[in-house]
Amino acid sequence: MKSFERLNTALGHKEADRIPYDIAGTTVTGINKKAFVRAMEYRGLSGEYDLKEIDPIQQIVTPVEETLKKLNCDIRRMGARRIPDFEDILVHKGSVREITDVWGCLWKMDELKDMYYNQYTYPLESFSSIGEGLKHYKVPDISLHADTIRRDLAEQAQIISDSGVIIDRNCAGLTETSLRIRGYENWFIDTVMDQAGVEQLLDVVLQYKWQYWDLVIDWLYENDMNGRISVISECDDLGTQTSTLLEPDFLRKTVIKRFRDLWSHIKRRLPGIKIFMHTCGSVRILLPDLIEAGLDIYNPVQFTAANMDLKELKRDFGKDLVFWGGGINTQLTLRDGTPQQVRDEVKKIIDILAPGGGFVFTTVHNIQEDVPPENFWAMWDTLMEYGKY
Repeated sequence: MKSFERLNTALGHKEADRIPYDIAGTTVTGINKKAFVRAMEYRGLSGEYDLKEIDPIQQIVTPVEETLKKLNCDIRRMGARRIPDFEDILVHKGSVREITDVWGCLWKMDELKDMYYNQYTYPLESFSSIGEGLKHYKVPDISLHADTIRRDLAEQAQIISDSGVIIDRNCAGLTETSLRIRGYENWFIDTVMDQAGVEQLLDVVLQYKWQYWDLVIDWLYENDMNGRISVISECDDLGTQTSTLLEPDFLRKTVIKRFRDLWSHIKRRLPGIKIFMHTCGSVRILLPDLIEAGLDIYNPVQFTAANMDLKELKRDFGKDLVFWGGGINTQLTLRDGTPQQVRDEVKKIIDILAPGGGFVFTTVHNIQEDVPPENFWAMWDTLMEYGKY
C-alpha cells in the first residue's frame, strides 16, 4: 500500500496495512534539530536535514527525503515556513541569534545555552488598549512573502512522490499570536476588560491566515495539485494541563466561530479536504464545538492533561475525529522513561487508538531536544513491529 493510500484509508476510519506514521508533516508533529541528529547518528543514518528550516523558533527541521523513506514516514509537508525569509533576516551577535517575525516580535536564541528562540518584545504591550495600539501597528500582509511561499511550494511539490500530503499553516493560532502581539498579562486582562479589542486583534490574525490559505489554494489550482492534497493543518492552543485556556463559552463565541468561518471557506474551495487542528491541553469539552465547526482531525491528543482519557476519547469521538498524535507522552515517558517503558506505552496506545482506523501515529507534540536516541528508536521499532493491522 502506498503512503497516500495508507493515509486516506486512515482518514476514512478504516484499517490500512499498518498505522500511518508522521515525523515531518507539520511544525507540531516534527523533531528538534539536535534530537534528530543524535538519533540518526545512534544508528549510523544520515543526520542531514533541509537547510530551509520550517520552524527555526522551535528548532524543528525536516529530514532529507532519503531519511524520511528509511523512517517509513508516510506524510510530507507543504506550506510556508514559519519565517519565510529566515536566512535573509537572521542577525548574528556572537553566540546569540536574533530574528524579528512578521508580527514585529523580536526573538533571540543563545546557541550556548538555549534550546529554542525566546520572545523578547511584544509590539502592543506598551499601549493602553488594543485599539489604540492597532492605530500604530503595521499589520502584516501575505503579499510581502507571496513569491517566497510559491517558490517553496513548488520545491516541496517535487518530492512528495506517493506520500500523503498535508498543507501546513503559516503562523501560530488566533489566541497564540494575539498573546505574542499584546503580551500575555495584558491580553488575559483584555479578555475581561476589553473584549471588543480582543476580537479586533483576533480578526487581524484571521485575515492574515485567510490571505495565506487563498494564496495556497490558488497555487494548488494553478498547478493542478488540488486533488493531491489530503489535509490542511491549523492550530491554536485552547487548553492547559488542567483546563481550557479561558472559559469555554468565551472560546466558542470568539475563537471557534472564527475557525468555523475559515474552515468553511477552505472546504468550499477544496471540496473533500480534511481539517487538522493542533490544540494542546485539556480540551475535551470543546471537541463537540470544534467538530461542529468543521474539524476532522485532532492533534496532539495530550492524554496527560485533565479529562483526556484515551479510551473515552476514542469511544466518544472516534467516529467523528481522526486522532493524529497521542502516540507517546513526550513530557515524561519519551524523555525520562527507559526504552522498555517507551515500548510498553506505545503498545498500550496502539491498542486503544488503532482499531477501526482513524489513527495516525506521531508523538504528543514535537520530539524535544532532550529525548535520548535509544528512546526514539524504542518508539519507532515498536511502531514498525506492533503497528501492523
